[in-house]
Amino acid sequence: MKSVRLDPSLQARLKQAAQLAGISESDFIRAAIAERSEAILADNLDVRLAGLVGTVRSKGGRARQAHERYRQLLTRR
Repeated sequence: MKSVRLDPSLQARLKQAAQLAGISESDFIRAAIAERSEAILADNLDVRLAGLVGTVRSKGGRARQAHERYRQLLTRR
């Protein structure tokens, strides 16, 4: 549980906005936090791909040998 202190001006705006939206101040705050968090996290590639990472399985094929091929190329140079 978190608590937040608001200055009187912001508290008044919160009260007015929640009333206009027809929801409680707590619900308004939760929705605002969810919306802002989503906006910020949407720009984060790690977060956007979290549901996909590790979902694809393969036998490796050429990708499994890529590091060895790269080492051979570097050794030749």
